[in-house]
Amino acid sequence: MNLKQYFLTENDCYKAGQKITVKGIMIHSTGANNPCLNRYIAPDDGLLGQNLYGNHWNQAKPGGIEVCAHAFIGKLKNGSVATYQTLPWNQKGWHAGGKANDSHIGVEICEDGMMDSDYFNKIYTEALELCVYLCKMYGLTEKDILGHYEGFMKRIASNHADPKHWFAIQGTSMDAFRSDVSKRLSAVNATDTKKVYRVQVGAFSDKANAETMLSRLKAAGYTEAYIKSE
Repeated sequence: MNLKQYFLTENDCYKAGQKITVKGIMIHSTGANNPCLNRYIAPDDGLLGQNLYGNHWNQAKPGGIEVCAHAFIGKLKNGSVATYQTLPWNQKGWHAGGKANDSHIGVEICEDGMMDSDYFNKIYTEALELCVYLCKMYGLTEKDILGHYEGFMKRIASNHADPKHWFAIQGTSMDAFRSDVSKRLSAVNATDTKKVYRVQVGAFSDKANAETMLSRLKAAGYTEAYIKSE
């Protein structure tokens, strides 16, 4: 994942600074044939390239609308794909048009003409990696991820079709996406359980201190930490 942080500090949503308890992730696609991140994020940070039309989202009300997402996935000026975090993850975004704003991280994927499989595969992988990252951060699972259209079906979002239409063109679906997230989470969790940290008793004044260190390591996720006395 190519994750960068660039908060949209001029957007009224960012300035509102309302905090949320993160309970899920909502996947959106932008609905415009423009895969460039600089369409939504400005000014240029040296990687984005310039937005020549002033229609970016780093302003009070983009296009006169109260709107802001937590992240965008799309192209940099060199054509590579990246993810830009545009709001703090635990801050209320204006992306769902409903109650999901109070609970979900909103991720916008920049659409192109929707026929380029190479670009789609890159942004799909980037979105997978971002969701795994956020699931680990907030204790979520693949079941806590939904598309905007699914949010509408649950009556927590406005009536939009994204990203179902684009995923369908590329022969996939939100169900397949969630399945892929689940597989990656399982792989990450399996790796995490293999962490080993040997506490050398001789490095401490007594065994009690070593056991204290052991407890701290286990609390930090070293699930197979143990005391090595020799």
